[in-house]
Amino acid sequence: MSCQTNVLPDLDLEEPPQEVLDWAREHLDENPETRDQVLQDFRDLIYERGECVPHRMDDAFLLRFLRARFFVVERAHRLLVNYYEFKENNPEFYTGVNLKNLLRMGDDAIITVPPYREQTGRRILLYRIGNWDPEKFGTTELFQATMIVLELAILEQRAQIMGGICMFDLGGLSLQQAWYMTPTIAHKIVQIMVTSFPMKIHALHIVNQSRIFDIVYNIFKPFLDERMKERIFFHGEDRDSLHRHIDPKHLPERYGGIHPDYNYNDWIVNFEKNENIVEELTSLGYSDYRIENENEENIKNAEK
Repeated sequence: MSCQTNVLPDLDLEEPPQEVLDWAREHLDENPETRDQVLQDFRDLIYERGECVPHRMDDAFLLRFLRARFFVVERAHRLLVNYYEFKENNPEFYTGVNLKNLLRMGDDAIITVPPYREQTGRRILLYRIGNWDPEKFGTTELFQATMIVLELAILEQRAQIMGGICMFDLGGLSLQQAWYMTPTIAHKIVQIMVTSFPMKIHALHIVNQSRIFDIVYNIFKPFLDERMKERIFFHGEDRDSLHRHIDPKHLPERYGGIHPDYNYNDWIVNFEKNENIVEELTSLGYSDYRIENENEENIKNAEK
């Protein structure tokens, strides 16, 4: 079994390489010559409709939604509205969330974002659901951690353009864990994956599933359209099946790859040092735990 390794992930905030921009032109209809006008049309529509009040209206923020909807302004606007409606309807996933508290989840290796990408340049978000103790971490905390990771990932223009890959390792899934997957929870997960976040999920890979998974999947089915179902791949313990989609050079050893396991905590801790990232997350309602620690220290000094 692989040992868990600490390594700093490489969040790339720079302009993506030309081949990625070429891919955006070909697959997303992103034309640099007309992009500014499309952004202005998008901005005008937001003001005109008034269905949501974004916390930002700059090009970099709005571009995420256009890329997620192939530069169709009406569709990008619907995604933006859905994004803010989801935040409004689920404030517990965002407001007052302390990043430091979520580091405890990394110790159980429930969520992992490897510092490498798969062969097409997409990041992999890996869940090992069998490691989840529902009495230790509730579903709300799982959503909080997921939203933090997605908000960080979407800062990368490459991720905005190429999307990402999800893997769910269901080895060890228990009936107790399965009972937490209610239709309400399933609906929220599908909202994040499909309708309410500006990150395209290119594929979802299920590995090591057992018969208990049938219970969970039957809960999800009513919320999945045919297009989403076509992006879900079931591999069980068949590593060759998984490797037909993801080259083993870009997988952990436990899935027939070459990499050790990496810790989710590194994804959070490293970015806490970046002022731009801290400012971004704070504007979305997340607590900056460095500030909280400093405030606590100031209070203690004042009481002396």
